[in-house]
Amino acid sequence: MDHELDTLDLRELFYMLLKHIKLISVMTILAVLISAGVSFFLLTPEYETYTTLMLGKPVEELSTSQINNQGILTNQQLIGTYAEIAKSNAVVNKVVSDLDNILSPSELRSKVSVTLLNNTAVIKVAVRDTNPERAALIANEVAKTFMEEVSDIMKIENVQVIDYAEIPSVPVSPRIPLNLAISLVLGLMLGVFISFLIEFLDRSIKTPEEVQQLLGLPVIGMIPEMQEDN
Repeated sequence: MDHELDTLDLRELFYMLLKHIKLISVMTILAVLISAGVSFFLLTPEYETYTTLMLGKPVEELSTSQINNQGILTNQQLIGTYAEIAKSNAVVNKVVSDLDNILSPSELRSKVSVTLLNNTAVIKVAVRDTNPERAALIANEVAKTFMEEVSDIMKIENVQVIDYAEIPSVPVSPRIPLNLAISLVLGLMLGVFISFLIEFLDRSIKTPEEVQQLLGLPVIGMIPEMQEDN
């Protein structure tokens, strides 16, 4: 009996959604169109590029995996220090000056991030900007100045650039496919929610089953709806 009730409930749910399929479709399409309009016309594309640097004094004597691992661990613990040095006044002000003040110090800090690549002694200096050429220029300039400052401050020898920043060709933001996918799901959910709300607020009796449920009486007969001839 419970299985029959479950089947009936699912059937009623299916027909309810089918009844409001136009509303659900409109809400879904509208959400996708709004997301596409915002992504293509309102959001400014941002480009990201990066340089990678090798930090640390090479072990010249009896190099063992234990010593290498200790050096890597030390660099991982110092990543917060590296990030602060990269955004310090000494680095930022020099980069701003070398770039002819195309950015303010605060703007430059907001565009730069420093991370340590997993289980390595290599750090990544990433820059995000609305201009791809400027992003590469800033990244390379920050890396060069950072190398000079970190060598003096941390007394780290043999700081080397592994990869110089290249001009990115594809923006990293906005992520249009992801935005459209999210809007599709949200539009569909909103359409279903509104459909449930309409059904919940609609107290009219539509089926003989509802009469039996409300009154506890069997339906003896039904009067068909008559259509007038034109």
